[in-house]
Amino acid sequence: MKKQKSYYAKIADVERKWYIVDAKDKVLGRIASKIASIVRGKEKATYTPSVDVGDYVIVVNTDHVKVTGNKKQGKIYHKHSGYPGGLKKINFEALMRKNSCEVLYKAVWGMLPHNSLGRTMMKKVKIYSGDKHSHEAQNPISLDISVKEAVG
Repeated sequence: MKKQKSYYAKIADVERKWYIVDAKDKVLGRIASKIASIVRGKEKATYTPSVDVGDYVIVVNTDHVKVTGNKKQGKIYHKHSGYPGGLKKINFEALMRKNSCEVLYKAVWGMLPHNSLGRTMMKKVKIYSGDKHSHEAQNPISLDISVKEAVG
């Protein structure tokens, strides 16, 4: 009787592509989930959970990302220094004014594994607040993430 064999991707066999995503007027969570899926490699037939088989993603225009509902004032980001009383809070609107790239960074990072594999995957995400980036040499493929707009 012939046994079925499972495919296990090897790092040397992985072929990586570069994609560019325009975040202008896109919903934050919906675009972040698509980016996380591409970076993990879940779109590929050779997906292996314990191997980094994903592609690179360049995100531009994070200044114009949207959120639905009352998240502009209600979504709070927490950071702690590790010392007593060292909790710092900032809402979405203030963080967008301060650093819009960090908003998308935190959204994508929250959807990746929180271990060494996730940290190496996160290095493949390049985020820019404007429409200029420094990765023209990689010839990125334009990726139109047409997510359905949420009502809110």
